[in-house]
Amino acid sequence: MTLQKTIKKISPWYSPAKINLFLHINSKRADGYHHLQTIFQLLDYCDELNFTVKQDGVITRISGNDGVPLEQDLIIKAAKALQKATGTSLGADISIIKNIPTGGGLGGGSSNAATTLIALNQLWGTQYSTQQLAEIGLTLGADVPIFIAGYSAWAEGVGEILTPINLPKHYFLVVSINKHISTKEIFLHKALTMTPIVGKIYPFSELINPHNDCLEAAIQLESEILEVLTHLKLSKNHLYQPRMTGTGSCVFVEFRDEKDALVAFNKLPNKWSGFVAQALNTSPTLNWAVAKR
Repeated sequence: MTLQKTIKKISPWYSPAKINLFLHINSKRADGYHHLQTIFQLLDYCDELNFTVKQDGVITRISGNDGVPLEQDLIIKAAKALQKATGTSLGADISIIKNIPTGGGLGGGSSNAATTLIALNQLWGTQYSTQQLAEIGLTLGADVPIFIAGYSAWAEGVGEILTPINLPKHYFLVVSINKHISTKEIFLHKALTMTPIVGKIYPFSELINPHNDCLEAAIQLESEILEVLTHLKLSKNHLYQPRMTGTGSCVFVEFRDEKDALVAFNKLPNKWSGFVAQALNTSPTLNWAVAKR
């Protein structure tokens, strides 16, 4: 294919975290995936990726993600998938500064994959559409399309059917117990609950039923999650009940004002880590120059 003029380097590219404001599992599909409903809320807490275009076609991870084998790294998988799909002869050196806790239900790996697809599509001049990138992304993980779309959204299907949604730019205290929970193990767990009644977007957008069907299974696997939820309920001036994001193990609580979130953050026991972030309705990946972090 004929490529447009490539860009050598734009850096850094920001890769945001997400939380699930609720998560309902409606049914299991024949292929093993699950039909779900959720609201993906993007946060201004990001990993940072750097890409340098290479002419030799080699894709190299030069720093970051050291604990992740190359063959399992979604960043490398995404780059190679785009390279194969477009037929480009270009490669890239890629580095990442990880801030988002891994394995906590914050979508860090999926976000990194999406940012890689978006960035290299621009830097390589491959001119794939957002839909084409999302189709590649879905082969890498069910959460990748939300980060490619780049907006907070009501989601259905396996998480790829998205409707943009504008939510208040509140602040969230996100807490990690510093333990990884396997998504596969959650969905196979006997304590996984189902919400067979398919909801409509309006009542859920008002958070009338902010339940996570993965919570009981996650608590049985890591009881410390319940301890965090109990602790966060004591926070002053929080909105709604503390909740778990995704399949766990991170837990969050929402505040109208940043100062209240920071007070709660400062009261966390030392055994847990956490951060305070503001809600985003659009991703900094879509406008890297004005990203906050």
